[in-house]
Amino acid sequence: MDLAQFLTTISIAAIPIIFAITIHEVAHGLVARQFGDRTAEMQGRLSLNPIRHIDPIGTVLVPAVLLWLGGFLFGWAKPVPVDSRNMRNPRSNMVWVTAAGPVANVLMALIWALLMLLSQRFGSGTAGEWIAQMAWIGIWFNVVLAVFNMLPIPPLDGGQVLTNLLPRGPVSTFLERVAPFGLFIVLGLLATGLLSPIISRPVLALIGLIAGIFCLHLG
Repeated sequence: MDLAQFLTTISIAAIPIIFAITIHEVAHGLVARQFGDRTAEMQGRLSLNPIRHIDPIGTVLVPAVLLWLGGFLFGWAKPVPVDSRNMRNPRSNMVWVTAAGPVANVLMALIWALLMLLSQRFGSGTAGEWIAQMAWIGIWFNVVLAVFNMLPIPPLDGGQVLTNLLPRGPVSTFLERVAPFGLFIVLGLLATGLLSPIISRPVLALIGLIAGIFCLHLG
């Protein structure tokens, strides 16, 4: 990818990517607050200001490098602090807290789909095309983020949901012990090219469902 094309891609992708990551984290904090944990609120992490959530490496450097290389887009924000000890029913409450991020991403994908529909119906010219491309990235990245985070690998959201759903026993204990190494497992899947085949089918299925709901032309 040449520099001009890279800068054009950044101008289209930056807003949907940053807000997908930001709102994902804010959703965790908002649901935690509903269950009695105000840690994120007290640390100013319920703000929609992306600066409060940006991780210089995970939110900026890694996605930019992957965009430049044209590979699988991957990134993360600073995790919102959650203390389950402040919750009334920690294990069951944490299921909802951890699921909130992926659910927020699916809702954002629906919002971007509505924007794409409007751009296809009423947009025209360069501005309409720019909005349509931004909306497409918003749909795609939010769906990828939701599916990726629901992989049953702690500390990803899916791993934490599974850990808290399972009764106390060997399996839940194993998942808790795996959690400190979860990021290395994910990076290993990414480096070996195994991550994309694992998530591609559910990603394409969910994008197809959203496109069908809004009668979008994605070809």
